[in-house]
Amino acid sequence: MIILGIILLVAGFLLGISILWTIGIILVVIGVILWILGSLGHAVGGRHHYW
Repeated sequence: MIILGIILLVAGFLLGISILWTIGIILVVIGVILWILGSLGHAVGGRHHYW
């Protein structure tokens, strides 16, 4: 999710499409939150690890 968000950020920046930029930011933020929760030992989506 984080990698997809970064790809959308770059594509949105290079192509000048603001909706890709916005979706990319949202995906990166959600991915980082899930990664932190998974690394702290909380079950995320029924899984004990999220990577």
